[in-house]
Amino acid sequence: MAKYFKITLSILMISAIIISCKKDSVVDEDGLLITFRQECFVSNFELLGADFVSVRSKTAVIDTVAQTIDVEVLFGTDLKNVYPQFTLATDCKLDPKVTGRTDLSNLASPKVYTVVSGNRKIRKDYKLNIKFQ
Repeated sequence: MAKYFKITLSILMISAIIISCKKDSVVDEDGLLITFRQECFVSNFELLGADFVSVRSKTAVIDTVAQTIDVEVLFGTDLKNVYPQFTLATDCKLDPKVTGRTDLSNLASPKVYTVVSGNRKIRKDYKLNIKFQ
Protein backbone atom coordinates (compact mmCIF):
# COMPACT_ATOMS: atom_id res chain seq x y z
CA MET A 1 0.00 0.00 0.00
CA ALA A 2 2.84 2.41 0.83
CA LYS A 3 4.43 1.62 -2.54
CA TYR A 4 1.27 2.74 -4.40
CA PHE A 5 1.04 5.86 -2.26
CA LYS A 6 4.63 6.82 -3.15
CA ILE A 7 4.03 6.22 -6.87
CA THR A 8 0.81 8.27 -6.81
CA LEU A 9 2.51 11.06 -4.87
CA SER A 10 5.44 11.04 -7.33
CA ILE A 11 3.08 11.29 -10.31
CA LEU A 12 1.20 14.17 -8.70
CA MET A 13 4.44 16.03 -7.95
CA ILE A 14 5.73 15.58 -11.51
CA SER A 15 2.38 16.74 -12.89
CA ALA A 16 2.47 19.82 -10.65
CA ILE A 17 5.99 20.66 -11.85
CA ILE A 18 5.02 20.29 -15.51
CA ILE A 19 1.90 22.43 -15.07
CA SER A 20 3.78 25.15 -13.17
CA CYS A 21 6.41 25.35 -15.94
CA LYS A 22 3.77 25.88 -18.62
CA LYS A 23 3.64 29.44 -20.01
CA ASP A 24 0.71 31.51 -18.75
CA SER A 25 0.43 33.42 -22.01
CA VAL A 26 1.43 32.98 -25.60
CA VAL A 27 3.69 35.67 -27.03
CA ASP A 28 5.10 36.25 -30.48
CA GLU A 29 8.72 36.77 -31.56
CA ASP A 30 8.52 40.44 -30.47
CA GLY A 31 7.32 39.54 -26.98
CA LEU A 32 3.80 40.76 -27.75
CA LEU A 33 0.76 38.88 -26.51
CA ILE A 34 -1.07 36.84 -29.14
CA THR A 35 -4.81 37.24 -28.62
CA PHE A 36 -8.00 36.03 -30.28
CA ARG A 37 -8.67 39.38 -31.99
CA GLN A 38 -9.12 39.21 -35.75
CA GLU A 39 -9.50 42.96 -36.40
CA CYS A 40 -6.72 44.24 -38.61
CA PHE A 41 -6.68 47.87 -39.76
CA VAL A 42 -5.04 51.29 -39.52
CA SER A 43 -7.21 53.82 -37.70
CA ASN A 44 -4.93 56.87 -37.79
CA PHE A 45 -1.71 58.01 -39.45
CA GLU A 46 0.71 60.82 -38.65
CA LEU A 47 3.90 61.86 -40.40
CA LEU A 48 6.49 63.82 -38.43
CA GLY A 49 9.51 65.67 -39.74
CA ALA A 50 13.03 65.63 -38.27
CA ASP A 51 11.91 68.17 -35.65
CA PHE A 52 9.02 65.86 -34.60
CA VAL A 53 6.41 68.30 -35.92
CA SER A 54 3.73 67.13 -38.33
CA VAL A 55 4.54 67.62 -42.02
CA ARG A 56 1.00 66.84 -43.16
CA SER A 57 -0.93 69.65 -44.83
CA LYS A 58 -4.23 67.95 -43.99
CA THR A 59 -5.57 64.81 -42.33
CA ALA A 60 -4.49 61.53 -43.91
CA VAL A 61 -7.22 59.61 -45.74
CA ILE A 62 -7.25 55.96 -44.70
CA ASP A 63 -9.26 53.56 -46.86
CA THR A 64 -9.60 50.28 -44.96
CA VAL A 65 -11.29 48.57 -47.92
CA ALA A 66 -8.71 49.51 -50.58
CA GLN A 67 -6.03 49.34 -47.84
CA THR A 68 -4.42 52.65 -48.72
CA ILE A 69 -3.22 55.65 -46.78
CA ASP A 70 -3.19 58.90 -48.76
CA VAL A 71 -1.29 61.73 -47.14
CA GLU A 72 -0.50 65.19 -48.44
CA VAL A 73 2.64 66.82 -47.06
CA LEU A 74 3.87 70.39 -47.02
CA PHE A 75 5.90 71.50 -50.03
CA GLY A 76 9.63 71.12 -49.41
CA THR A 77 9.33 68.34 -46.81
CA ASP A 78 12.47 66.17 -46.63
CA LEU A 79 10.93 62.74 -47.10
CA LYS A 80 14.29 61.04 -46.48
CA ASN A 81 14.05 61.99 -42.81
CA VAL A 82 10.49 61.44 -41.55
CA TYR A 83 8.86 59.50 -38.74
CA PRO A 84 5.63 57.69 -39.72
CA GLN A 85 3.28 56.91 -36.84
CA PHE A 86 0.43 54.42 -37.13
CA THR A 87 -2.51 53.83 -34.84
CA LEU A 88 -3.70 50.25 -35.27
CA ALA A 89 -6.66 48.17 -34.14
CA THR A 90 -6.25 46.66 -30.67
CA ASP A 91 -3.51 43.99 -30.40
CA CYS A 92 -2.31 44.47 -33.99
CA LYS A 93 1.29 45.00 -34.95
CA LEU A 94 3.06 46.55 -37.92
CA ASP A 95 5.54 44.94 -40.29
CA PRO A 96 8.08 46.30 -40.95
CA LYS A 97 8.38 47.93 -37.56
CA VAL A 98 8.92 51.68 -37.49
CA THR A 99 11.96 52.14 -35.27
CA GLY A 100 13.02 55.66 -36.20
CA ARG A 101 13.67 57.81 -39.22
CA THR A 102 12.31 56.42 -42.44
CA ASP A 103 13.09 57.26 -46.06
CA LEU A 104 9.81 57.73 -47.95
CA SER A 105 11.30 59.81 -50.77
CA ASN A 106 10.64 57.30 -53.58
CA LEU A 107 7.17 58.52 -54.52
CA ALA A 108 7.10 56.35 -57.66
CA SER A 109 7.21 53.23 -55.50
CA PRO A 110 4.99 53.76 -52.42
CA LYS A 111 6.04 52.04 -49.21
CA VAL A 112 3.86 49.11 -48.12
CA TYR A 113 3.26 48.34 -44.45
CA THR A 114 1.59 45.13 -43.30
CA VAL A 115 -0.85 45.18 -40.40
CA VAL A 116 -0.96 41.85 -38.55
CA SER A 117 -4.01 40.94 -36.44
CA GLY A 118 -3.89 40.11 -32.74
CA ASN A 119 -4.22 36.39 -33.45
CA ARG A 120 -1.36 36.75 -36.01
CA LYS A 121 -3.42 34.96 -38.69
CA ILE A 122 -4.67 37.94 -40.73
CA ARG A 123 -2.28 40.20 -42.62
CA LYS A 124 -3.32 43.27 -44.60
CA ASP A 125 -0.94 45.32 -46.75
CA TYR A 126 -1.48 49.09 -46.67
CA LYS A 127 0.08 51.20 -49.40
CA LEU A 128 1.30 54.61 -48.23
CA ASN A 129 0.73 57.19 -50.98
CA ILE A 130 2.40 60.55 -50.42
CA LYS A 131 2.00 63.69 -52.47
CA PHE A 132 3.06 67.28 -51.97
CA GLN A 133 0.64 70.14 -51.34
